[in-house]
Amino acid sequence: MRDQPEQQAPPVQRLRIRYAKRGRLRFTSHRDFSRAFERAIFRARVPMAYSSGFNPHPRISYAGAAPTGAASEAEYLEIALAEVVDPTVIRAQLEEALPDGLDVLEVVESAGGALADLLQGSRWLIDLDVDSTRAQAAVAAFLATDGVPVQRMTKKGLREFDCRAAVIALAATERTGGVRLDLVLRHGAPAVRPDDVLSGLAAVADLKPVGAPLLTRLAQGPLDEATGTVGDPLSV
Repeated sequence: MRDQPEQQAPPVQRLRIRYAKRGRLRFTSHRDFSRAFERAIFRARVPMAYSSGFNPHPRISYAGAAPTGAASEAEYLEIALAEVVDPTVIRAQLEEALPDGLDVLEVVESAGGALADLLQGSRWLIDLDVDSTRAQAAVAAFLATDGVPVQRMTKKGLREFDCRAAVIALAATERTGGVRLDLVLRHGAPAVRPDDVLSGLAAVADLKPVGAPLLTRLAQGPLDEATGTVGDPLSV
């Protein structure tokens, strides 16, 4: 009979981390980031807690990762530790170990509960090379529509869903060479992404920008639907 694996001690501390994906590192996939983060954990000698079983792995919980190609100032994860440490020390160690463009912005002790439950909405900026007047008309038409069905290829095949229901707020302002959309999305199932909203704008008003849009997530956290604001999950 195969020997039973050693049982690991439970974590003594949990830390929540906010990090950014900037510049060319926005093209880092979630899998690529997780590998880079685990290497950084090893180089920084963070006293991680490990799972039990025949193949122990560091206890890291990822939540609400942005799609590949999107920049973000509000990515979150939680780590479990085998020793109690100063969060500011961990931040400095990880910032030193991670490549430029994957930047640790804040490290705090977990207040309990599930981090994913606090990520109820996101605020995005979307820069498009398109006429401002057309974009504002398209936004008005989109917001005046009860439902906007779009399709997206998923792991389970082509799926159709309503992208309008997840939009809490959407506005267009002129910028040099195009327009900037300010978008607040409610998280749900299926998850509606900024590119789904762009597909919805194309379906409703034939708004098709020149070139690839630049997507930046500014915030992710508790959602106040009455005001359309996204709070800080690390302050809860």
